[in-house]
Amino acid sequence: MLNGIWLALVLISVLWAAFTGRMEAVNSQIIDSAISAITLAIKLTGPMVLFLGLMNVAREGGLMTVIARFIAPLMRRLFPDVPADHPAMGAMIMNMASNALGLGNAATPFGLKAITELERLNPRPGIATNSQVLFLAINTSSVTLLPTGVVALRAAAGSENAFAIFPTTLIATIASTLGAVGACLLLRRVRGMRQEDRPELSDDEATPPDDALPDVDTHLPTELPPLASPAVLWTLRAFWLAFGVALVLQVRDLLATRSGLEVFFEIAGHWLLAALVAFLLWFGVRRRVRVYEAAVAGGKEGLEVALRIAPYLVAILVAVGMLRSSGALAALVAWIEPATAAVGMPAEAMPMALLRPLSGSGAYGVMAEILQTHGPDSFVGLVASTLQGSTETTFYVLALYLGAARVRDGRHSLPACLVGDLCGLVAAVAACHWFFA
Repeated sequence: MLNGIWLALVLISVLWAAFTGRMEAVNSQIIDSAISAITLAIKLTGPMVLFLGLMNVAREGGLMTVIARFIAPLMRRLFPDVPADHPAMGAMIMNMASNALGLGNAATPFGLKAITELERLNPRPGIATNSQVLFLAINTSSVTLLPTGVVALRAAAGSENAFAIFPTTLIATIASTLGAVGACLLLRRVRGMRQEDRPELSDDEATPPDDALPDVDTHLPTELPPLASPAVLWTLRAFWLAFGVALVLQVRDLLATRSGLEVFFEIAGHWLLAALVAFLLWFGVRRRVRVYEAAVAGGKEGLEVALRIAPYLVAILVAVGMLRSSGALAALVAWIEPATAAVGMPAEAMPMALLRPLSGSGAYGVMAEILQTHGPDSFVGLVASTLQGSTETTFYVLALYLGAARVRDGRHSLPACLVGDLCGLVAAVAACHWFFA
């Protein structure tokens, strides 16, 4: 899919430039965009290494265990046909805990294991069960607490407040998850969508799930690492007490000259990043994690991620840069602006919103181009960042997970996931207007 989209962008750019007399601008933009992409990838490396290093500290300290404990009771109610001690349940919970922390690389093996184990409970192999469809709907719209990749890119693009999208992303992902789950629960009752209504598959189509999957521990963690010594704990308590006093004093001074909402944005903008770093390190130290070594180990993964996405950035930024310099993108924006303006959606962010369900790397590159062109702290940049952090590559996830489980009939999984994407899009735009407009 992305192959055709990328080729179309390049060919349309060249053709449009040929008719509008902008070929010289397109020629210069090809090299400039390639250089800009590599420069951005280099800038992205530092924040990515830092954030994934900090997340590894929290992971070793048991933060995933805390989240897993929190969502386990809800999961048992959503999936009553899955035994609580079944490997599928533990894998689903760990998958969602990883997604909540923005650890996509850790979430994928758990997700593949979960969908495969759910297939082993399937009375009609090859036709998705209600549990499989619901898991896919939740997975593609997962509530995100820390959109680490988007924050890293915003920091690399020079944002004054890379974490500004934290509340908007949280709101958008909650709406996306509620929309996907609601659509899934409604569609499963529609005649023709029920599993018993689906036509039988042949023996060749109803093949068992693939066993050649990552071997991951699916047991739900029940215990956190031990606490640090009393002296360390009292030191940490003293730190947070002093931090709280400083925060109260700062809020008091700001309230003397500003409204409560302005104070909230001031504090969130200038305190959130440092407070988050302190919280993650505090969590690790409290659970006897050697925070420096854990941060370095996690940072190596961040370095690999930054290097892996560099070719994608070059390809997409060159194509979008050509489209912009040829004038074709401006014509497209002008054409769709009346429709997007009616709902408060910046027309410049619409191409990324349409590409996001098809290609995560493609949308990531388009977002990078938007941040460079319009600025990471512009309204367009904030909307694009929120969209990237609050939606998933729906078609890729469905193809990957259903393919791993050898499920030929996904039933209503695609429409349910697309409803979640639409709810996330609407909520993202509304939240950005609420917080930033």
